[in-house]
Amino acid sequence: MWYFLGGIALLILGYLTYGKFLERILGPDDRETPAIKNADGVDYVQLPHWKNMLIQLLNIAGIGPVIGVILGIKFGEIVFLLIPIGNILAGATHDFLGGMMSLRRNGANLPALIRENLGNKVYYAFSIFVSLLLLLVVAVFINIPANLIDGLDGVASTKHFWIAVVAIFIYYIVATLFPVDKIIGRIYPLFGLMLLIGSFAIFGAIVWAGFKDPSILTETATFKSKMWTAENNHPILPLLFVTIACGIISGFHATQSPIIARSMRHEREARSSFYGMMILEGIIAMIWAAAGLAIYNLFPEQMGVVPAKVLGFITTYFLGKWGGAITVIAVVILAITSGDTAMRSLRLSFAEIFKISQKKIVPRILLVIPLIVVITGLLIWSNANAKSFNNLWNYFAWSNQVLAACTLFAATVWLRNNKKTWWIAAFPAVFMTFIVVTYIFWISPEHGGPVGFGLDLKTAYYFGGAIALLCLAKIFAEPPKDADQ
Repeated sequence: MWYFLGGIALLILGYLTYGKFLERILGPDDRETPAIKNADGVDYVQLPHWKNMLIQLLNIAGIGPVIGVILGIKFGEIVFLLIPIGNILAGATHDFLGGMMSLRRNGANLPALIRENLGNKVYYAFSIFVSLLLLLVVAVFINIPANLIDGLDGVASTKHFWIAVVAIFIYYIVATLFPVDKIIGRIYPLFGLMLLIGSFAIFGAIVWAGFKDPSILTETATFKSKMWTAENNHPILPLLFVTIACGIISGFHATQSPIIARSMRHEREARSSFYGMMILEGIIAMIWAAAGLAIYNLFPEQMGVVPAKVLGFITTYFLGKWGGAITVIAVVILAITSGDTAMRSLRLSFAEIFKISQKKIVPRILLVIPLIVVITGLLIWSNANAKSFNNLWNYFAWSNQVLAACTLFAATVWLRNNKKTWWIAAFPAVFMTFIVVTYIFWISPEHGGPVGFGLDLKTAYYFGGAIALLCLAKIFAEPPKDADQ
């Protein structure tokens, strides 16, 4: 119990201290924001601060702080420590840096920021990579909420699943094409309220149950016999940081921050909008991690069940049938509100790459049509069998963290060029590069994952450390540019 509550307290303290420290380094001021300078009535639209915060929260949260941590808590109580530390020093820092870079570059999307800070060669490879990742995100965030909707009545039905897929996909297309204030700006506050009510209802139920029986929030003997360890092919380094992305750090967030950078009225809203909403996501992740641990202790057989079904079990057990159903709907909304903005980010990135104005509807439609075709193909493939979906999820998980490392290295260059404290980005960049490289060199079907090099863990660590340091050295081999911010 105290690890759980202490972790939440640490997140709040991190926002008040380290977040303020970062704000002094980044120096948001009173200059005109992109929403004012580039107002176009479509993507550059001024929105109230409270709306921007809720939109950012829903954009970044996805299903990671729920599904990811229900899976990740199998590593044990250490999750209650690593979520807040990772969030404060890496995840929220990553989001704040990505948001500020975009604000200072007229709301530029991530590929453009990579080009400016890491050069053309990295930019071309990165543009392809981020496009593939966002396609995976959209496919995953159609697939999982459709499965959750399908299971609301307790009876799986392929017919219901595909109806949900079509409905969600149509919504994504409409939300992608319409101006940001017409759909996203109007319905997200309601969705955000549902998410917070559902999560904090679970929080109250968990705390109450924990005080009655403190053992449910500890590593009981039964839990320890089933928990993930290096001995059963689940080493904390690197696997935990790939399993739990949203809540600790997620590169996907850097693709979402420009949406808010284009609708903010004042730069001084940046800390609460970017750093603060990631901290709040960390709190949500802590709540669902605790719920997962409690259920695994009370019902050990649930440790062998897929996380989406464990989610339904958690909500029904702690909140009852109706309360559980409402909370599952809130999680469905959480996934959908990340999927629609992922598709929007794809459109904006392609528009930026090919220099296509998005003020008129026809160019927007022409950019969206090929996206519809590719995503439809991914959905058909991923639902062919369970193995296909697992591969889709694995590729999404590790490529997401590649994105985080690239964003942090770009931020390192940006800070260095502007004679600001660069290590706030460089340290988490090196760590996440180490995680991703180690994972790719270690993972294999024999190690319970997709195709990788399949090396032993110690050798994978050596490769991860060496390549991470080489990337940092490459950054500093280039002389800094003249400061302009």
